[in-house]
Amino acid sequence: MNFTLTQEQRELQELARDFAANELRPIAGEWDAKDDYPPGLLARAAGLGLTSYRIPREYGGGGIDAVTGAIVAEELSFGCAALAATIGATMFPVRPLVRFGTEEQRQRYLPRLAAEEGCLAAIAFTEPHAGSDLNAMRATARRDGDGWLLNGEKCYVTNGGIAELTVVFARTEAGLSAFLVERDDPGVLAGRKEQKVGLRASYTGSLVLEDARIPSDRLLGDDGEGFAVAIDFFEHSRPQVAAGAVGVARAAFEYATEYAREREAFGKPLIARQGISFKLADMAMEIEAARLLTWRACAALDAGEDAVLLLGSYAKAFAADTAMRATTEAVQVLGGAGIMRDHPVEKWLRDAKVFQIVEGTSEIQRHVIASYLRRG
Repeated sequence: MNFTLTQEQRELQELARDFAANELRPIAGEWDAKDDYPPGLLARAAGLGLTSYRIPREYGGGGIDAVTGAIVAEELSFGCAALAATIGATMFPVRPLVRFGTEEQRQRYLPRLAAEEGCLAAIAFTEPHAGSDLNAMRATARRDGDGWLLNGEKCYVTNGGIAELTVVFARTEAGLSAFLVERDDPGVLAGRKEQKVGLRASYTGSLVLEDARIPSDRLLGDDGEGFAVAIDFFEHSRPQVAAGAVGVARAAFEYATEYAREREAFGKPLIARQGISFKLADMAMEIEAARLLTWRACAALDAGEDAVLLLGSYAKAFAADTAMRATTEAVQVLGGAGIMRDHPVEKWLRDAKVFQIVEGTSEIQRHVIASYLRRG
């Protein structure tokens, strides 16, 4: 195995790192407190290709592989996971369109998602009565003339109700199906905006469908193929979420390490105390391990290996839990300062908790892993 980054990977890493340092980190605390997303930021990210790097080149994107995508995702979340979440959400419909979309659908939507002005996008799984259990979804879609009528409510959706394009899952007579829903379609309504503990600068809301009329050519994949669309999406998205968690963990670790070098207690820097230095050593080891698990999962996707869902669950669960431990310990290293908003570690702690929930909770990832163990 070769862990040396290519020239292209180094250049994209540097681009994302500079954007995170100059555009995200300086405003992260302000917009976290406002519980809002700064106007113009998405367009600036899009202008640099940071919203379209996973879109194939023939449709206006960067066409990079999963490993390179993880490198970029880590750097953006190092700057601010919440602001990075909105930037990254533009690519939610990309994999479903590439894998299951018709050429007409790809030609219509992928260049739009790659546009330099930016495009808010979303993917909607969760409902008030259904989260990780896809079979429990109650949203429905029925044929009506030359189109479909969708009814139901989707909640806890990144950009839910405000996205220009949302991949929506609903039940038809054939089973679970996926649809491309536009914000201005009749019967598509924005529900309430959620108040979250973390990732507060990323909009999370509900999408309400009241006899929403969708043209027949908006069915994504075959009727009844929605479960396959969802699983394929998770195989590709969970390693990227893991990369974001690594970025948060790294931010907390680096900040706590610098603080421990500068802060003195009883005549010595904190880092000279074993109780502190061992915490930092554990954080360093776990972050490196989480990154390698993430890259392994992404490399398997790029190589077309089997068991990519398993590897993605390894990466997502371990990286999310690592972020939670790293941010908790960072707060502890800072002591009283750690729970004050003068320092960013309390924000990173709140953000890290969200990574243990989204894209399948840490428990769901362990359920996936256990299911492979039961097969023998």
